[in-house]
Formats: sequence, C-alpha cells, structure tokens
Amino acid sequence: MILPVGFRVRVGDTVRVHDGGRTLVGGSPLRVLRLKEPAPALARGAELEVGDPTTATVAARLLAANLAAPVLARGPAADLTVVVPVRDRADRLDRLLSGLCQPGAGLPVVVVDDASRDPAAVAAVVTRHGADLLALGVNVGPAGARNAGLERVRTPYVAFVDSDVVVDAETLRGLAGHFADPQVAAVGPRVKGAARNERPRRFERWDVDGLSLDLGTEPALVRPWSKVGWLPSACLLVRTADLSSDQGVGAFEHDRRVGEDVDLVWRLIRSGRHVRYDPAYVATHDARGTWSTWLGRKAFYGSGGAWLAQRHGDWMAPAVVSPVPAIGAIALLAQRHWSLPAAAAALVAVRLRLGRTLPDTPDRPRLATDLTAEVAVSTLRQGSHLLLRHWWPGAAVACLVSRRARRAVVAAMVWDLLDHRDVPPARAAEAFVARRADDLAYGAGLWWGVLRAGSARALVPKVTGLRRRPSRPPAA
Repeated sequence: MILPVGFRVRVGDTVRVHDGGRTLVGGSPLRVLRLKEPAPALARGAELEVGDPTTATVAARLLAANLAAPVLARGPAADLTVVVPVRDRADRLDRLLSGLCQPGAGLPVVVVDDASRDPAAVAAVVTRHGADLLALGVNVGPAGARNAGLERVRTPYVAFVDSDVVVDAETLRGLAGHFADPQVAAVGPRVKGAARNERPRRFERWDVDGLSLDLGTEPALVRPWSKVGWLPSACLLVRTADLSSDQGVGAFEHDRRVGEDVDLVWRLIRSGRHVRYDPAYVATHDARGTWSTWLGRKAFYGSGGAWLAQRHGDWMAPAVVSPVPAIGAIALLAQRHWSLPAAAAALVAVRLRLGRTLPDTPDRPRLATDLTAEVAVSTLRQGSHLLLRHWWPGAAVACLVSRRARRAVVAAMVWDLLDHRDVPPARAAEAFVARRADDLAYGAGLWWGVLRAGSARALVPKVTGLRRRPSRPPAA
C-alpha cells in the first residue's frame, strides 16, 4: 500500500545527516539510508510531503527505517470505540470514564466487568457515565475480557484501555490520526507512571521512574530487536478489521494473562502490518501500591518470556549481536592476557568491514569509525544487561566459584552506572538499587517461566549474520 498524497513525515532530531543530506544515519536498529536522485536531500528535522511516487517511496523508506515519524494532520474524528476490562476498582473506573465519556466530546465505551466481587459498584459507575456494560459470570482475565468487549465493537477502530490508566478522549482521537497511513494496524501512546499518593513512598517513585510500560521519548515503528520492540495493551488502538480471524490476525490469546499484548503486536508485525509508538500522546498508569505488587509485577512480566519465545522464536532473544563484536565481548569475559588484543582486533575487523560496505560518500571513513564505536557501546550494554538481568541466576551461581565471574559482574555494574549518567547525582545510588531490584525480579520470573516451559530459548541471544544451513529434503 502506498502512502496517500499529502501525507507528511518528519526526519528525527537524533538522525545524523551526511553528504549534504544524501546519507542519513540513525533509527533502531541502526540504519544507514542513502538517498539518490531524484529523491530530495533531507536535513535533520526536515519534513517531507508525499506528492508523487518518488516522495511516497522515500517517505515509506524513512518510516520503515525509523529515521522519521508521521506528522499527523487534524481531520475528521475517528470512528472509535473504547473497550475497558475491569474487575472491581470502581473508583479507578470512574476516574477513567470521566475523561472518556464527557458530554458532547466523549467516545462510546464498552466496560467488561470480569466477574467483579462487587458488580453493583461497577454497574453504578457505568450507568452514571452512560457507557455500555458487559458483565461476565466467570473471571477470564484481561485478554478474554477484551475479546468479549471486542465482539460488541462496530466501529473501524477500537481502543483497549485498562481501568488503572488515565487517558482522555482527545488523546485517543489524536492517536487515531496514525491510521491515515493504510499500512498502520495499531498505535500506542507513551504510558507514564503516576504516584497517586501526595507523598509517594520510595518504591512508588521507582515505579514512576522505571515503569516497565514506559517506552521512552522517541517515536518509533515498533519492531523486535529495536528500542521499541512491543506495545502494552494498557492503552492500545487497533484497526478492528486487523483483529478479525477472517481478515486479520485474530484477537488476543484468550487464556493468556501475561504476554498477550506482545503476542498480538508481534502477530500484526509478522502479517506485514505496521505498529507505531507515539510518545507525543501520553496516558498515565497508577504506580504499584506495595513492595510486593511492584516486584511481583516485574516477575510476572518476566514469566511470560518462555511462552513468547516458543511462539515467536528469537524475536524474544534477550540480546542481538553480530558475530565479530560477540567474539570481542567473549574475549573480554575470558579475562586472559590476550583478551584486550582480541577485543581490539574484533573492533578493527568491524571498522574495516564498515569501511567497505557503507555508501561511497566523502565522509565514509569518519562514519565507519563512528558506527564502530556505536557497535562497541551496544555490545557492552547488551552484555551488561545479560549478566545483571536475564542471566543473573546463573551469574550468581558462577560468582560463588569463580573470581572471573565476580569481576565480570562488577564490571557490568560499573558499566550500568556509566550508562545512566543522566540520573541526577543525588539520586544515582537510589536509582541503581531500583534497577537492580527490577532486574532481580524480572530475571527470577524469566527463569521460572523457562523452567516451567522446559525450554531455555528465551535466554539465548540472537547472533545476526550467520548463514543458515539449507534444510534437508524429507526422507522418501
């Protein structure tokens, strides 16, 4: 599908421009895009409007490379229905519906009561706001409740919003502007944590600062192995047709209580559809109220990793590295007299390869050197995450018997501090402890899920660029 005439995109503020606007570097995963005549040269922050097949192709390539984001134009209000799964929490439901069902400016809302213990309180809130109530007799979980509500949707677009989220109708209408791109199947806002207490406790501040659902400040095309590899269903807009089992990929996995949102987004991507993240629009999510719920939620998210790996393979990989940088990282972990020379040789090999394969531009040597440094930083960052988050149970056991393992973990912690230099010095120690608690809880949940599934696939990094052996023909 081609982008419509008048559709506009804007080159990202972090994109690096070379060769007079003919070579763009950035995105996630990192991309180098060369624009040849008759495509126009572009600057950082420049806007491109689709007016002919050439600009349509360039705009589509910029979006696909995460080098640009759509510029949304105000148009007719989207025909949109909101589905809210809820179990009790009538006060939070009342708060949410106050922003969605405003007289004269609200949206149609279907509230799915997932077998509340006090259904009368939920029904009273729904009636007061003029929403549609669907009461379930048996608790089926958020995924099943969303699917039940979806059956009542008759509009082209549906928004799934959880009851502990605050978002208004105008925000959802603005997000729906992304559907002007016919390739977009789903879009989500930034979901920021919010402490509802006047004097938030320490772990509430940690949840606000490090909410797992907060995917950052950069707009992105969602794809695995990138900075924005998934979207949460806490607030998610989807084309209704794309959730049809006949025309699309189907709805949420009915019985799943964790990972069902990642699974849906990845199925949409596998079908060739686009999913976008737009942090210009914000929804807020309640911070967890106790230590146990905060840490428990982190572990709960981790426990879904094994199931996602079984369904989607190495899209769930905890790290993605190229072979040569990986060899350099392994050499450093070995901590031998030859480790530093071997790691340096790996970087030299990366630099030489980039010098041969990058577009032939006047500043190709400098660009190759810059990208080599980025590869090194990315490899160190992912190695640190593996030791401190995904592999920490194994790393902890290794530390009991190996001095090298202890040094590697300490080095990973030092790198983590250097990698978070944007944290104010007065809060650096507290933020460091919060990250470690987050990592311990998520990693414990991940390993628990792996043990239950009997598969370690969610723990295995993806090594790119390896040639696959051709499959053997079936035996006669």
